[in-house]
Amino acid sequence: MLSAVTIRERGFSLIELMVVITVLAVLTVLGIPSFMEMIQNTQVRTAAESILDGLQTARSEAVRRNAYTQFILGPGTGWAVNEINPPTAGLACATVSTIQTRSGEEGSQMATVDIMPAGATTVTFTPLGWITNNCSAIPYDAAQPHWIQYNIGSSVLDSSKERPYEIRISNNGGMRMCTPWTGDATDLNPRSSAANWRLPATDPRRC
Repeated sequence: MLSAVTIRERGFSLIELMVVITVLAVLTVLGIPSFMEMIQNTQVRTAAESILDGLQTARSEAVRRNAYTQFILGPGTGWAVNEINPPTAGLACATVSTIQTRSGEEGSQMATVDIMPAGATTVTFTPLGWITNNCSAIPYDAAQPHWIQYNIGSSVLDSSKERPYEIRISNNGGMRMCTPWTGDATDLNPRSSAANWRLPATDPRRC
């Protein structure tokens, strides 16, 4: 005769479930600050890449259209790229058409931008891709290694956690996004968080 085998199904006890829930809660609490820091620094990078994209669009459209274009920063980290009339008497930098826009709310609400020199929110490109002062009252210093610098950081992270970026624009229309570091003699506006980026001199991300 075949004997019947009884199989008992056993689940988790209430105590075991409570232990698991407690461990998960502790891990969640410990991980939230690091996760939020990562999210905020991702917004900083998103804003920096977006601004660089806007500048590159303005320059490439100036060359492609054989026309003057303007990159206008703001509000916040948003921007607009416009085609403008040649900066001559009677037609001084009037907008002909809007080429592209981007809202600062698109993935970078908590990012901030500091500008050097102060007020240089507009960058005008010539049909050759150079930048010009003709549409701006900002007195760029030709002796500087670059004319304009945008510092992109976070409005909620302190300097010990912030991972900022810089965008540097030269008078020949060249532009570069890089990470600040302590002791950079070409930095027009050093950030207090620059010491966080301890990158070797050979790292291409370093300014």
